[in-house]
Amino acid sequence: MHRVKAMRQQAALSVEWMHERLVSWNKKGFHNCSLRRRDFKLQPFTCGFKSDSKKKKISKAERLRLLQEEEERRLREEEEARLKFEKEQQERLEIERIEREKWFQLEEKHLERRNQELEELYLLEGCFSEAEKLKRDTRSLSQWKHYTECDGSPDPSVTQEMNTFISLWKEEATETFEAVMEKSKLVLSLIEKLKLILLEAPPCDLESKNIIQYQRSILQLQELLHLKFNVATEILLRASTLADLDSGNMEKVIQDENVTLYLWANLKKNPKYKSIRFSDTQIGFEIPRILATSDIALRLLHTHYDHVTPLCPVLIPAEEPVPPEPEVVPEVMGNPEEAVDQKDLVDQEESKEGEGEPGSTQEEEVKEEPRSAEELRTSLKEESEAVPCELEMKLLSETVSEAQKFLIENATEKPYILDDTEVDLWQFTTLGGVYHLDVLELPPLCKPVKGWMIVELLKEGLQKFAYPPETTEDMEAENVFPPIEVSLKIHDNVVFFEDPMVVRWDDEGKRWRSNGIANVYYRPEERIVTFNLEAFGPVTLIQDTHINMPYQSWELRPLDVNRVLLTVTTVFTELQIQIKENLCMLASIKLKTQEHISALEGKWMAPIPFIIALKKAGLNVFPTGHSHFYVITNNKVPLVEMKAYRQMALLSSAFAFGWSKWNAVCNSTKVIFKVKEQLTEEPATPDWVLLMFSGDRAQSLKISEESEVFSESVKEETQFHSTLYHMVKEFASEEAMERTRGAACQFVDSVCYMLLSTRVLSYS
Repeated sequence: MHRVKAMRQQAALSVEWMHERLVSWNKKGFHNCSLRRRDFKLQPFTCGFKSDSKKKKISKAERLRLLQEEEERRLREEEEARLKFEKEQQERLEIERIEREKWFQLEEKHLERRNQELEELYLLEGCFSEAEKLKRDTRSLSQWKHYTECDGSPDPSVTQEMNTFISLWKEEATETFEAVMEKSKLVLSLIEKLKLILLEAPPCDLESKNIIQYQRSILQLQELLHLKFNVATEILLRASTLADLDSGNMEKVIQDENVTLYLWANLKKNPKYKSIRFSDTQIGFEIPRILATSDIALRLLHTHYDHVTPLCPVLIPAEEPVPPEPEVVPEVMGNPEEAVDQKDLVDQEESKEGEGEPGSTQEEEVKEEPRSAEELRTSLKEESEAVPCELEMKLLSETVSEAQKFLIENATEKPYILDDTEVDLWQFTTLGGVYHLDVLELPPLCKPVKGWMIVELLKEGLQKFAYPPETTEDMEAENVFPPIEVSLKIHDNVVFFEDPMVVRWDDEGKRWRSNGIANVYYRPEERIVTFNLEAFGPVTLIQDTHINMPYQSWELRPLDVNRVLLTVTTVFTELQIQIKENLCMLASIKLKTQEHISALEGKWMAPIPFIIALKKAGLNVFPTGHSHFYVITNNKVPLVEMKAYRQMALLSSAFAFGWSKWNAVCNSTKVIFKVKEQLTEEPATPDWVLLMFSGDRAQSLKISEESEVFSESVKEETQFHSTLYHMVKEFASEEAMERTRGAACQFVDSVCYMLLSTRVLSYS
């Protein structure tokens, strides 16, 4: 090895020596030398043995033969590729042909049983008409129950009683604040009843004059209630005995479940007393010197309701629906037997004209089996009762369908907003009630004279102190009348998922505005919000209406007979709503950012009051007709969506439904969701079936939630059906279908109403 290494080094040195010699020759003028360094490359060392093999030269004929073989190989590969492509194309066309034939066969079978399936569905959906009839009976019964109780409260649906109640209460002038608060409970219940009448009754059941009258009564009650609170506040301020012994000023806090009053009267007018806090709380004001030295009173009236925001518009029917007149038998004077004989004779004459033969046989049959007058009366009575009843249920069914469709119809135009400071009430919701912040002129106090209390009554009543004044000659008005710092406590039953926004009421424009408020600071642990206010007036807190939309997922599963659980999962929370018969309950609420126990948990309520209560608590998962302007959704055709909710409600007592990611992929004319049979609270099988429904056709999809590509291919060994009921019947047990057919009508109607209100198929 050492010898081989030495020989290689010697060869390398020889090459270097030859290169140096060539360079020196070129310098001396030997320019024709063509030797270069690369010509002296070392050959592989073979330990001294030189190879005798020489490279063979390829002849021209051999080169042509190789080219010909290469061309033949290329042509052969192209032919094989062409044959393979044609074979794959034929196989693909054959598969498409088989799929197309299979599809046509499914279409034919679907059309054959379509009428029968729709007839069965029509019978099952009769529960919605029955539920609506029960609602009407309940409303009529409540009116009768109110009439028989005679408790002195007016019936809100009777205009005369409401006018009498309002007139009599106006005449009562000397009521204490506690008495007004107690009376407000009745007034608030009357307002809620009137609102429920407008919300529960279908639009076609309400006359336009009744709608206008109900809204007028609501406004009159709201204005009168606030007026009574002002009068009671004036009476409270006149009582000089309520002054605090330490500060010399008057401080009063009165509260119940609907109203909280914070009242402070500046009796001493001490300029150093600028920080006002009520009852050792952080609720209060920071006032400037000009107010600390004035005869004023500060009032913070927190109403847990909102009587400032304008009422939502109610659809007024353009014209009253006229039911079709039933076809009746023409009235004939005399014996009913004669009417039947005349009818039979007319039939006989028509048969004679049609056949051209004498009708002696029919006459003999009529004479052989005459009908008595009693049988005829019974028959006519049954027909006259059956026809109106059938027509009534048909009209009721159409009314219910139109009302359900109206719940999910989208508005065509976005509400017009005047400027950036105006609050869009379709986009934002007021929460926690209204804080009425007022600076009042201090009325004359009561003076004891010889055992009597002398009171100076002002004709104009309680007056507001102008702060800041409308006109001032002081150029430094901002320093004299600076903004007022206000600290408010948020209602405990209200949930804010983000920091609340503070807005003020513009009394001239009759709208909420965001200007005039600065330095808003929120302390979530203490639920205290602090801000600076330029001018006094009503103030409220708002939150984005669609903060929980779109939903991340949803699920509807049965718990027991006529009892289901609807779960809606959003970015911030998870709501679980139980539904049984005609009642709903908030089963649980899980907040991802904070701990909260709602007062609504465990309380059973009717669907509409339940939805109103959730909205007031900030748990809004109920889109409106304008929500699609503010939320990115996969809006479905209203008719398809309505049909899906109705049929899901029919099956909800025995089948679980769930969210599918493919629902956002398919077009707006179809909905996709998961379904499985579930007869117990804990399902026996976790397998879901993926269904697609277009309103008139249901099919089981071949893909699953784990598939990568969407496809509408039909699952093997399944059929097309016109309804979801017949679709799930393919894989359901007889026990499940029996439970579905035995579901209570009110339960089905409540489930359908909750699905229509949440719109889980469009907003998830």
